Amino acid sequence: MAGNISHKQKITPNLWFDKEAKEAAELYLSVFTDAVIKDTTTLNGTPSGDADLVTIELFGQEFTLVSAGPLFKFNPSVSFLVACGSKEEVDQFWEGLAGGGTTLMELGFYPFSERYGWIQDKYGLSWQLMFSVAGEVTQRIIPTIMFVGDVCGKAEEAVNFYASVFHDAEVGSIMRYGKDEEPDRQGTIRHAAFTLEGEEFAAMDSAREHNFALNEAISFIVHCEGQEEIDYYWEKLTAVPEAEQCGWLKDKYGLSWQIVPNVMDEMLGDKDEEKVARVTEAFLQMKKFDIEKLREAYAGNRQTEKQW
Repeated sequence: MAGNISHKQKITPNLWFDKEAKEAAELYLSVFTDAVIKDTTTLNGTPSGDADLVTIELFGQEFTLVSAGPLFKFNPSVSFLVACGSKEEVDQFWEGLAGGGTTLMELGFYPFSERYGWIQDKYGLSWQLMFSVAGEVTQRIIPTIMFVGDVCGKAEEAVNFYASVFHDAEVGSIMRYGKDEEPDRQGTIRHAAFTLEGEEFAAMDSAREHNFALNEAISFIVHCEGQEEIDYYWEKLTAVPEAEQCGWLKDKYGLSWQIVPNVMDEMLGDKDEEKVARVTEAFLQMKKFDIEKLREAYAGNRQTEKQW
């Protein structure tokens, strides 16, 4: 259960599905060669009804999939770049993800890769599949954030901001658009690599006309040890008061984060359904998580129950 999860990652991508989290997890396990389901939990009584939480590992990297209703839809503003060891592997993963999906960039030869393609799978989740010969690959799947619309041109600012918030962070190589690459403005970011808490990310600007923007369908969970850490990340990242709910926040660029205490794994993984129900009822009424009040609800403190 969730209480037995050991988070190797400080930051975990969270993928919001309508009802298909379990089904999608099985698809990704069938496509990628190194993949396991770590945990499955169901939360009862949420605003979306019963919500399935599925934690998987792909190439040793943790992802959380949640079935929580049709509120948010995936779009290419956040995609997952998969570094492949051969052209054949690119083709294999493409074939596994293509069924019912949509091609964003055709599979083929590009100046930056001999074999590359960008696809949305049948759930709308975006994958960039790329054969890479450049050095040793330390992380197979890299979350890639595309800054479009109102935040286009702010990728570099955002990367530097995230590097200032997280303690173990570094800005790596930056490739910029040159002149005569309209509509992208010269000097803005074609591709920027950066690490947060030892995890690799990428960012890019795109001034082309897009009918989408960053939304809550993809968020990033920050696993915190205690209240002090929760308070720190919350204060640093939150910028949209109306988006604050159940540990969720939205930063000034529109990217969604969840600031979550590790102790919630134990609470929500408990086999005592009444304890889980009390904790769920308590956190659904919170914006920023309050660990003490969560513990009180977990323990069945009557006064706490009346407060909440």
